[in-house]
Amino acid sequence: MAADMQTQPPAPAAAPEPSQPQAKANKSYKGFVAGVFSGIAKLSVGHPFDTIKVRLQTTTSNRFSGPLQCLAQTIRHEGVVGLYKGATPPLVGWMFMDSVMLGSLSVYRRVVQDNLFNPPWHPLHDPTAPLPAHGHGLAGVMAGATVSFVAAPVEHVKARLQIQYAANKSERLYKGPVDCLRKVWRWHGIRGVYHGLQATLLFRTFFFFWWGSYDLFSRWMRERTSLSAPAINFWAGGLSAQVFWITSYPSDVVKQRIMTDPLGGGLNDGVRRFPKWRDAAKAVYKESGARGYWRGFLPCFLRAFPANAMALVAFEAVMRSLPE
Repeated sequence: MAADMQTQPPAPAAAPEPSQPQAKANKSYKGFVAGVFSGIAKLSVGHPFDTIKVRLQTTTSNRFSGPLQCLAQTIRHEGVVGLYKGATPPLVGWMFMDSVMLGSLSVYRRVVQDNLFNPPWHPLHDPTAPLPAHGHGLAGVMAGATVSFVAAPVEHVKARLQIQYAANKSERLYKGPVDCLRKVWRWHGIRGVYHGLQATLLFRTFFFFWWGSYDLFSRWMRERTSLSAPAINFWAGGLSAQVFWITSYPSDVVKQRIMTDPLGGGLNDGVRRFPKWRDAAKAVYKESGARGYWRGFLPCFLRAFPANAMALVAFEAVMRSLPE
C-alpha cells in the first residue's frame, strides 16, 4: 500500500496544466508581433545590400564593375528608394516564412532526434544527449525544403522588381509586387508564380551549414564564454549566417539568374534563356568563368551579419516589452 501511495501522482502536479494553454497563447502572440518587427529590421538593414547583390548577379561587368559602382549608379539614377525596390514582398511574406521556417525546424529537430539518433538507428548515440550539430543541420535542410514553397514566389517577385532599372514608373513592366504577381499569374499560371522553385529547393539544402554551425557556435560560446543568452544568439546567429552564405552563394547566383529570366508569352519580357538549372549555371561560367559564381558576394556577405543580428535585437526587444 505504501508503495502504491508513493506512485500516485501528487495532486498539485496537475494544477499548472490549465494555465499552459494560456501561456502558450501568450507566447505565440508575442512571437507573432515580435516577428513582424524582426522582419522590418532585417529588411531595413539588409534589403539595400540585397538589391545590389541581385543586380550584380544578374548583369555582366559591362553594366556594373562592382558593388560600389552599382550603389552609386542606383542612387544617382533612382535615388535611395531604388535600393528598396522589391522590398514589399519579403516584408509581407517574412512573418509567414519565419513562422514556417522556425516552426517546422522545431518539429524536424524532434523527428530527427526521435528517429535517427535513437537505437537501433544510431546505437552509439545517447538518446538523452542533445541533438548533435549534424542533426541540427539535417533538420535545417528539411525545414529549408518546407519553407521553400512559401519563399519561392516571394523571392521570384522580389527579384523581378529589383532588376527594373527605369527611374520612371511608367517605363517599368511591373508597377509593384501585386501587379507583378497578377501579370505572371495571368500569362503563366501557378507554374509561372513558382518559377525557380527547383533552384530555391537546391539553394536551401545549404541550411545544413547554417543550423549546424549555429549549434556549434552556440555550444562553444556557452561552454567557453560568460556571454548572456541574448548575446550568444546575436553572435551565433550572425556568424552562422555568414557560414551559410559562404557555402551557398554560387547556388544563389544561379537561382537569381533563373528567377529573373524572361518568361516570354503574353508578358512580352523577352525570350527565355534558361529552361533548366544547368543552362543558367553554364551561362554564368561562360560569361565570367568561376568568378561569376561569386559576383555580388561582398554586399551579400556584409549584409549577412548585421541584418540577422539586428533582426534578433528587434525580436528580443519586442518580446521583452510586450505584456504577458
